[in-house]
Amino acid sequence: MIKINLLPAKRGKGARAAAAVREPGGKDIVFGLVGLAIAAVAVFAIVDMPKRSRLSALHDSIAQLDDEIKAKNVQLKGYPELKKAYDEALARIEGINRLNQAKVIPANVLHEISQILSPVGPTMTEEMAKKTGTGPESDVNKRFDYAWDPTHVWITAFNDNAKDGTFKLEGGAQAQVDIVQLAKRLQASVYFDDVSQQSEERVSDRDTGITFYRYVITGKVAY
Repeated sequence: MIKINLLPAKRGKGARAAAAVREPGGKDIVFGLVGLAIAAVAVFAIVDMPKRSRLSALHDSIAQLDDEIKAKNVQLKGYPELKKAYDEALARIEGINRLNQAKVIPANVLHEISQILSPVGPTMTEEMAKKTGTGPESDVNKRFDYAWDPTHVWITAFNDNAKDGTFKLEGGAQAQVDIVQLAKRLQASVYFDDVSQQSEERVSDRDTGITFYRYVITGKVAY
């Protein structure tokens, strides 16, 4: 007959020792937790605290800079208005200086005409420059084309009367619009007043047969 032993078998000392190695005791767990805690404290002290310190210092610097900006804004209150007034006064002074320097003598008048017949254009006051431009203060009656080609017009005679200050300008132009542009530039110049186009006539050159416009412009020299 086969006998079956149902009682638990006794383990030897070697088996109990192996089990003790495989199964950690309470002390091992405590030591592990303490090690983790020390590592966490070390990471906080070495890595996190310096970052927090730098971030706090940065916030303090930003707050200090904001306070300085607010103080400067208080000190500069009204500066834009003063700057605008200064710029306007300076522009008026420069305009007056240009007028004072524009002493009209025959040489200056001829020089001004040469300027008008070049890309430089006429000598103008600040107010006139605004009227001849394309801005909100422009005047359609005084506005001229800044891209106009002055080589399309030429002068054959210029006579001025020193007694009454009047002048008479004669010449030719390729088209009627060229005469208009010349007259507008003369009117815009600080050297001339009461400029008006007296006549224009379409003629042909006898030698070449080329057709052009002969004109007469009158006005007053601003002595």
